[in-house]
Amino acid sequence: MAPALRASHADRDRAVDVLSAAAGDGRLTAGELDERVGAALTARTQEELAALTADLPLPADGTAPPLAKDVVRIEQEGASTRRGEGWVVPRRVEIRSAWGEVTLDLTRAVITHDTLRIDLDMRAGALKIVTRPGIVVDTDSLATNYGEVKIPRTVDAGVPVELRVEITGEISWGQVVVRAPRRRLGRRA
Repeated sequence: MAPALRASHADRDRAVDVLSAAAGDGRLTAGELDERVGAALTARTQEELAALTADLPLPADGTAPPLAKDVVRIEQEGASTRRGEGWVVPRRVEIRSAWGEVTLDLTRAVITHDTLRIDLDMRAGALKIVTRPGIVVDTDSLATNYGEVKIPRTVDAGVPVELRVEITGEISWGQVVVRAPRRRLGRRA
């Protein structure tokens, strides 16, 4: 009999992501999630990890879900950065920007965690967050110096919160804009 394949840190992280997504879908209770995540983090073999996720569905294409990073860093000066469709949302984004624009489009992003923390240090620029129903943005811990924060006041009643975005840090001579996607008018031939 061949020995069991040893699990890597990346294997354990993927298993935790599968378990977290399953809990987010309501397939696991909080207690089950805690128990299985603990087991995943101490698993020695790939067989142990497979047993923890065997009763959970795979994505439609049969592949494992994408692996989300814990931290994404965006550092720029006089530049623009955009994250859009298919972007795997991490737990935290650190933005250091001067004279630039950062756009985080969450409308078609892959969300694997329930909270995204944005640590912002922006000078003379703009942070734009494009949202969809189920995404809530909190700027209560953001300091503004000659800046502006624009967040729509509408709350989607009856839509469960899928992602909470918490923006902390400081913006000077710039703006934070949270908005829904723009509607595109159809072109006529």
